Amino acid sequence: MSEWISKPLGKTVTFQKGRKVETSAEELPGYQRYLGAGSLVGKNDGYASTVNAVRATSKDVLMLWDGERSGLVGYNLEGVVSSTVSKLATLGEVTAPYLYYFLSRNFEWIQNRRTGTGVPHVPKDLGRIMSVDFPKCEETQKQITTILQTIDEAIEQTEALIEKYSLVKAGMMHDLFTRGLTPDGKLRPPREEAPDLYKETPIGWLPKEWDCSDLQDLLAPLPNNLRSGPFGSALLKSELVEDGIPFLGIDNIHVERFVPVYRRFVSDRKYRELIKYSVRPNDLVITIMGTVGRCAVVPETVETALSSKHLWTISLDQSAVIPALVCWQMNYAFWVKKWFRRETQGGIMDAIQSKTLKTLKLPVPPMPEQILIADRYTALSGQLRFEQERLGKLQLQKAGLMHDLLTGEVPVKIDEAEVAHV
Repeated sequence: MSEWISKPLGKTVTFQKGRKVETSAEELPGYQRYLGAGSLVGKNDGYASTVNAVRATSKDVLMLWDGERSGLVGYNLEGVVSSTVSKLATLGEVTAPYLYYFLSRNFEWIQNRRTGTGVPHVPKDLGRIMSVDFPKCEETQKQITTILQTIDEAIEQTEALIEKYSLVKAGMMHDLFTRGLTPDGKLRPPREEAPDLYKETPIGWLPKEWDCSDLQDLLAPLPNNLRSGPFGSALLKSELVEDGIPFLGIDNIHVERFVPVYRRFVSDRKYRELIKYSVRPNDLVITIMGTVGRCAVVPETVETALSSKHLWTISLDQSAVIPALVCWQMNYAFWVKKWFRRETQGGIMDAIQSKTLKTLKLPVPPMPEQILIADRYTALSGQLRFEQERLGKLQLQKAGLMHDLLTGEVPVKIDEAEVAHV
């Protein structure tokens, strides 16, 4: 096993802060890529003049020195270093890729030691207060970074697939909700090709067989089919308990995703008092605070739970409309976004009123066609969810590997077979 060394960061690298230079959105003669905060996360910061500039090569590690994300690092970048970024050039004992991963793993450690009352900065004495642990053998460093680079590539490929599937799903769902499907499962021809198949409605052109209904006309024939609360003294903070019936909040509701991780509970007795605020499987739940307008469907597995004043809970007539299809529209459809903007006079939506929800108009295909659309939606969502779950597993695997490989606490035998496995 390779011997490990611990040295102050300042004994392994030199620091050189970038300078203010002329910049441009376009590449000009005498200009190179501008390496600012965006470049460290793969974005384009434009171009900058090389006159009197600090320039980085692909062998330098860059660290964002000023700003909210100070401590963020990048590697394998060439260009002009921004005045908010510092170039770290290694002195030979530590390879640049190894240093990049070591600093990435210690991002929170650096953030917790930032200085500055307005704009936070990396501490000026970072080179003294931070130690770098590394294997003395350069070949071992290279093998460690090869494994981490391999899993990074897998993460990047998965992220690209997620972006691709998200775009495909968005485009397909838009077509499904404006053109629909014929009984044989094919998209109707667009209106430009077959205008006789469509009719004009308050939310745009829809297939002739479809209805355009207010949400209030799609509610289940049940008491409290549109509800928010409890409010005020109906439920005091002191009445929450450590275990019992889940009390839902905005942290449980994400875009098209219900998160069954519960932090607040009420007793059985209190639940019975507030039962009109209970949620049912297949209810729609929409956030009213935080990021307003996030919508998810309550899964069948949630048997008993209580809604909160931070949410709208909607029970739909499932003989008239499929909740998952309404959920997609709430999160993405332009006709929903347009209605919400109109009701808030074009401003930032800081709440959703019951009247706004009740009078929201939605396309309603016949139920057989809704089922066809829902099948397509389920397939697209399943493909996307598979890649998202895979990404989560890869990120966990990377975190574990970074701990094992960059601390030396766990002896790891590295060979080509292991790299291939990762």
